[in-house]
Amino acid sequence: MTEAAQNAIELAIFQSSVHSIAEEMGAALRRTAISPNIKERRDYSCALFDRQQRVIAMGDHMPVHLGSMQLSVEAAVARLALKDGDIAILNDPYAGGTHLPDITMVLPIFVEGEGAPSFYAATRAHHADVGGMFAGSMGTAREICQEGIRIPPVHLMHEGEMNQAVLDLILHNVRTPEEREGDLSAQIGSCRVGERRMKELVAKHGLTKLTTLSTELLAYSERLMRAELRKLPAGTFAAEDFMDSDGITDEPIRIAVAIALDPESGAASIDFRGTSPQVAGSINAVYAITYSACFYVFRCLLSDEAPATAGLMQPIAVTAPAGSFVNAQMPAAVAGGNVEASQRIVDVLLRALSKAAPQRVPAASYGTMSNLTIGGLDTRVGRPFTYYETTAGGMGARPGLDGISGIHCHMTNSLNTPIEALEYAYPFRVRSYAYRSGSGGAGEFVGGDGLVREIELLDDAQVTLLADRRRFHPYGLAGGAGGAVGATQLEHADGSVETLAGKCSIHAKRGDVVRLETPGGGGWGVPSARAKSTAR
Repeated sequence: MTEAAQNAIELAIFQSSVHSIAEEMGAALRRTAISPNIKERRDYSCALFDRQQRVIAMGDHMPVHLGSMQLSVEAAVARLALKDGDIAILNDPYAGGTHLPDITMVLPIFVEGEGAPSFYAATRAHHADVGGMFAGSMGTAREICQEGIRIPPVHLMHEGEMNQAVLDLILHNVRTPEEREGDLSAQIGSCRVGERRMKELVAKHGLTKLTTLSTELLAYSERLMRAELRKLPAGTFAAEDFMDSDGITDEPIRIAVAIALDPESGAASIDFRGTSPQVAGSINAVYAITYSACFYVFRCLLSDEAPATAGLMQPIAVTAPAGSFVNAQMPAAVAGGNVEASQRIVDVLLRALSKAAPQRVPAASYGTMSNLTIGGLDTRVGRPFTYYETTAGGMGARPGLDGISGIHCHMTNSLNTPIEALEYAYPFRVRSYAYRSGSGGAGEFVGGDGLVREIELLDDAQVTLLADRRRFHPYGLAGGAGGAVGATQLEHADGSVETLAGKCSIHAKRGDVVRLETPGGGGWGVPSARAKSTAR
């Protein structure tokens, strides 16, 4: 066997090893978490980083978390002198975070004889409440101080001991402290799994070998991305799309992008100049979100086997003007940026890329996570509750394939909460849960259908919605029609029906039913060609 072949085999084994560790971290977090949002929906992500805080392995978790988590690790290392036995905690969107419900933990991995961390393990999980003025911490706030407790990089654990003051401060500012403490403990355990498995790898192969392999894995990722970019045509490809509104005014919000491709050097630059300024409502995106969306879209150009590391972004430059909607500055509210703006940024990026590679890019998917939060007092047990869930929609049709119905797409990779788990954990009754027939856009290949979900409240509660694609349809491509927009209604116990705005918070009564209809995906290709394509 040649030396090159031997090196390739070693690299492939290392890539699989660190990926499996990140996956095991996720499995440990899922098994030990308390909240349905983490245990059932799997709204979490886990990753490993080298000594320079560059991501070397990601679990197959949430794209919106994974592309941005490196910025949180960098922020924690820059702020804190992390020692063996320490764990940093943070959620500050202006220090590498995304939005306040996403709490990140960073554990430094020390190898015996080394004075500095050799690797880092990190987990990020969406907590169903972190305080603030809305139950579930996902409302139409006007500044970040209204959205919940904001945690800069601080020690949650120091030299193996819990920093009880920090933990108490967090738990005293949330509505469901027992659930939060359980989920935080699960994140600690997940980080410990990553630490243990990485130390086992070091014991088996040696630190020098693993450091070399980490560097080569990053370089390999970069080579794969440059090779893919060389296949695309040279030029600048621009696109735009709009958010419905920020929930404060009815003004649409423009997201504009220009992608300049340079196949000769295998590089790309992404420029968001021309995007609207940051807005008063809570759907602004911080830079970490925009960077994460770019990471995701360009990662999609590669095969599934390509390692998702920091090396993928080496050939790609991202420009997002400070103070714009895609790089919001303090004190902008950002709860919906993570879930709503991120989806639209992906839509715009894909629309631009469809001009460079029309046979590779799908039509727009449903384009909103339709965030529903419900909170109140559960009279069955006499305790407060906070429920949070994103709802799937229709996938955009692809060249050669129809879209998939009722599936989470793009920046979310979560599941739904099973009806049995939902009704057990919360004072709800699920009245219906079905595909929204005919909501996918027409085309040679049709878009996937959205969903219809009806939840009856068994106690009075605050109902908050952060959703989009109520005005601007998910676009079709190559002559395909757009998908249907979404809608939400509140059916009162007296039979009256109230149409809810896409971004709102109301106080609902026992017996009221929330009916959520999610958008369908766009169609691909002219509808008149469908008979021919289906006959093949």
